[in-house]
Amino acid sequence: MKSGVLVGAALALTLALAGCGKTDLSNVEASDAAPQQPQMAGSTQKIKIVGSSTVAPFSTTVAERFGATSPYPTPIVETTGTGGGFKSFCQGIGPDQPSLSNASRPIKPSETALCASNGVNDIIPIEVGYDGIVVANSKLGPDFDITKTQLYLALAQEIPDGAGGFKPNPYTSWNDVDPGLPDQPITVFGPPPTSGTRDAFVELGMELGAEALPEMAALRASDSDAFKERSHTIRTDGAWIDFGENDTAIIQSLVKTPTAIGILGHSFLEQNGDRIKGAALAGVPATFEHINSGQYGLSRVMFIYVKVQNLPLMPGLYDFLVYYTDDDAFGPDGYLIEKGLIPLDDADRQAQRDIIAGLESQAAR
Repeated sequence: MKSGVLVGAALALTLALAGCGKTDLSNVEASDAAPQQPQMAGSTQKIKIVGSSTVAPFSTTVAERFGATSPYPTPIVETTGTGGGFKSFCQGIGPDQPSLSNASRPIKPSETALCASNGVNDIIPIEVGYDGIVVANSKLGPDFDITKTQLYLALAQEIPDGAGGFKPNPYTSWNDVDPGLPDQPITVFGPPPTSGTRDAFVELGMELGAEALPEMAALRASDSDAFKERSHTIRTDGAWIDFGENDTAIIQSLVKTPTAIGILGHSFLEQNGDRIKGAALAGVPATFEHINSGQYGLSRVMFIYVKVQNLPLMPGLYDFLVYYTDDDAFGPDGYLIEKGLIPLDDADRQAQRDIIAGLESQAAR
């Protein structure tokens, strides 16, 4: 099962880092002459959560309910994008540092190395559910049924020239890419390079779409690094417009610009279905059911990463994790479904709870 493999791989990486990294908290943020433990958080200290704009609405909802029903204050949720979240999360240990990082993709080796360089060497991912990446446009715009290969051809910086080389992307309208697509200019509002949504879009969409072309399949076989560079590099001539870590701003701009499309998480489509609509992907509509079943080809797992070394320093952190992974929250009938969360299956949800249960002995109570 895909989610189980992701958890297993991430845990293996965590254990390997713990084996070679620094684990003695007395050395963190300390002078050579007088090592000191990070101070224990007081009862009013707030859990800090950073990271993905896609996961943030779910974590914010859980945080608000947790603050209202537990003896602990409402956690602070900051939207920084997945990449920006890991950069902040990896800066150090202690109650003043983020304890959790929302992520719409797995952590990268370079980010794990940053964490380790700052003594953050015990990190565990918790899967919270699925989300789809959708191509959306205004309700007043044309209907789209698009393939991953068409997305690659429309948005790549350079595309095959048919003679064994590459040329700057010449396409200006969607029906230049394929006569069956709308006769509309290629104008795409999308997330910036720090976004996990963008990372997932280029990996699950453009990369797989590029591979369907014979020239790109041959390049992958001969030079995988060059293939990745070609398939992941988005054009910079104005057809793609970075919109920051704010899917709501993308939606507002789509409403004002019916000829444009946007790249965003399915949960935002669910929450704004009265104003925008999702494109079908190779004939498969971007619906809850199709993402949940795996039929929709642009779906990904969403995570919260736990800084295990903060568990004894941050009262309420363990309780928050238990609260987040209760079926009342992330289960098939949980309140996060109303926010657009697509739940894990029963076995995978229990697997996340088992991981958290293994952390109880380290928690501050």
